[in-house]
Amino acid sequence: MDILPGARARGRRSCTGGAPRNSSPNRARPCTAAHRASRPSQTPAIDRLLDPGLGGPAEWAGPAHPHTWSPVTRTRPFAQVDVFTRVPYAGNPVAVVLDGTDLDSRAMRAFAAWTNLSETTFVLPPSDPRADYRLRIFTPGGELPFAGHPTLGSAHAWWGAGGRPSVPDEVVQECGAGLVPIRREGDTWSFRAPDLVREGPLDDDLLDTIAAGLRIPRAEIVGHQWVDNGPGWAAVRMPTAQAVLDLEPDHGVLGDLVLGVVGTYPEGSERQLEVRAFCGGVGVVEDPVTGSLQASVAQWLTRTGVLPPDYRAGQGRRVGRDGDVQLRTIDGRIWAGGACVTCIRGTVDL
Repeated sequence: MDILPGARARGRRSCTGGAPRNSSPNRARPCTAAHRASRPSQTPAIDRLLDPGLGGPAEWAGPAHPHTWSPVTRTRPFAQVDVFTRVPYAGNPVAVVLDGTDLDSRAMRAFAAWTNLSETTFVLPPSDPRADYRLRIFTPGGELPFAGHPTLGSAHAWWGAGGRPSVPDEVVQECGAGLVPIRREGDTWSFRAPDLVREGPLDDDLLDTIAAGLRIPRAEIVGHQWVDNGPGWAAVRMPTAQAVLDLEPDHGVLGDLVLGVVGTYPEGSERQLEVRAFCGGVGVVEDPVTGSLQASVAQWLTRTGVLPPDYRAGQGRRVGRDGDVQLRTIDGRIWAGGACVTCIRGTVDL
């Protein structure tokens, strides 16, 4: 997933059933609408887009509705790509409209809500002459300036539709986060991690809320950091990968947090890190495989020596996927990548 940061979810889908465990007296209270309104937003740029009074464009005020967006204009090329996997339907899919010209923001947002995938993208002519194309990225809840798996899946789909970069095997994507270099090596695509827009430790109140939302003692959080490259990522590290996989979060407490949780595998394992991404703030309860988070976590953990410069990470097992992400350090910069498989090719009337 893997943000112009997107609108906060309006009608969040629940991902787990059953009653929450009993809360301890020290647990943060659930993130009701009133509670969220009483605390600073984790991602203030999202609020600016939602509220024209805060500087966001008026067309973003309120959710898209089928009766408020433009009617079908024409047939457009379309692909759906599974990212971070060589096995179809085991990664994270992205819907790619390969010609988004003359579609307005409401139409894009409404179509993204209809696909109901983590992200839907729209390929457009670049406005920067250094770019090969411009990409707009939407979750079911709103638009993102950058996201990892849509970046790779869209590049793969663009190439498969006959697009070719000005420099062989080196695509330059223009998006809300600026210009993003992308490399192609066989069936593997990778992007250079953008610079972080926020870093540093999380505060105590936020850590209390995260521990309560993950239903763990705070002592089980052995590291924490802002790793925000656009979506608003906060990240916490747990002692082991298994501890990450065992989590049964209370999404009512996590509320609109955009949170990554990571843990390391034992030495000698095929993968070195397990990652889970909880993204209520952008309309996705748990993202299957998240390139933007994987990249920013790599920037944090390789810098602090927790992980080596090059490693592999897994994500998605708790939602029935098996994402395989390759993290490499090239000339001092993190590159995040993986294989892509096109599962659907055709057209869409939009």
